[in-house]
Amino acid sequence: MTTIGFPPGFAWGAATSAFQIEGAVSEDGRGPSIWDTFTARPGRVVGGETGEVAIDHYHRYRDDVKIMADLGLSAYRFSVSWPRVQPAGSGRVNPEGLDFYKRLVDELLEHGIDPWLTLYHWDLPQPLEDAGGWPVRDTAYRFAEYAHLVHEALADRVHTWATVNEPWCAAFLGYASGEHAPGRREPVSAIRAAHHLNLAHGLAVQALRPSRVGGCVNLYAISPATEDDHDAARRIDGLQNRLFLDALLKGAYPPDVLRDLDMDLGFVHDGDMEIISTPIDLLLVNYYSRFTVSQQPGGAASASAAPTDSGSPWVGSEHISFSGGGRPVTAMGWEIDAGGLLEVLTRLRDEYPAIPLVVSENGAAFDDTLTGGRVHDAERIAYLEDHLKACLDAIGHGIPLEGYFAWSLMDNFEWAWGYGKRFGLVHVDFGTQARTPKDSALWYAEIIRQNKAHEPTDS
Repeated sequence: MTTIGFPPGFAWGAATSAFQIEGAVSEDGRGPSIWDTFTARPGRVVGGETGEVAIDHYHRYRDDVKIMADLGLSAYRFSVSWPRVQPAGSGRVNPEGLDFYKRLVDELLEHGIDPWLTLYHWDLPQPLEDAGGWPVRDTAYRFAEYAHLVHEALADRVHTWATVNEPWCAAFLGYASGEHAPGRREPVSAIRAAHHLNLAHGLAVQALRPSRVGGCVNLYAISPATEDDHDAARRIDGLQNRLFLDALLKGAYPPDVLRDLDMDLGFVHDGDMEIISTPIDLLLVNYYSRFTVSQQPGGAASASAAPTDSGSPWVGSEHISFSGGGRPVTAMGWEIDAGGLLEVLTRLRDEYPAIPLVVSENGAAFDDTLTGGRVHDAERIAYLEDHLKACLDAIGHGIPLEGYFAWSLMDNFEWAWGYGKRFGLVHVDFGTQARTPKDSALWYAEIIRQNKAHEPTDS
């Protein structure tokens, strides 16, 4: 237990998302989302699994909040299901949907847990996808309308808001590789979607004032495999990191990325970048892994975003491979590198305008086994400890880091992987819905307890 020394008021949290945990997909007026449609298609999700029940958080939220309280969490990051609140994606509000989140927030506050609300974690209402989805500009305006509606209902109790979770995933996995909902393989549409997700963020920031608002990006430390692979690293860094960071924090897209894409940018309207870069109060950083990349032999020196059916999310950079750097990997095959988290946080301090930072997702999937009522997940404990030490190092170097949220609070529906990949601090038996805190949950609870015990008290 060496991860001690975080500053007073540091947010100790865990995170989830609506589609991954709630279930109840057709109850109380909820409409279909793109993930409901996607999971119903054969071959899209491992084992044909769906989010219809998930881990039944919709009905079990009080018990789940009790688990959070028992772990000593000071904050909980969750997302709102857009189709639960606004089934058509516009127009009529579903009061039963909003009431669920009111009850959840009240339960959190009753247990002394600060609710951190994310408006969008990939569950676009299906009617908006039917109208074109994120590649269509109007979707950004519908999102701003939805943001206003949720804010109006919960702003008196929720003080920290996030707009769009990981826009890279929503754009490139949803519209380029087709790995995620809505499952389209249209590279040009993916770039349009990325811009409109950024625009949606900026419009929502304006709609959420005067609350505390942040953007949420998934960032990677990126390394070239060899000295000959620096351009490959630049390309992936541009698409993964800078396409979103530069837009949100500098008000412009990186010129080298635009040259790589080599496409008509008529969908970027005058004034868009000013909206996208509307000042925010904090930046939420999701970090899991490092990318080690290389240029494939014979790969094109400069690909464009011309329509293909390649199934690659790396628009304009399809001839780049991810070779791995010889590090240990998680059950997802992701490289474990806590030093990459410190690298990412340091880069934000050194290359971007000063802004408070929060690690809003960090965690790992391993092949957990429930034996004798316990889950001995030593690998996850090691992962979390190393990354928390990286957070301490960042704070020691003057980086304004204000919180840490483990991903995920509980095992849940892991998108296209179904229920086979377990990220949770809490084990879930998907047949009985029984919850069992893993050793990592007990370890994390003790880290939180010890850090709170070292906080100064008012005399």
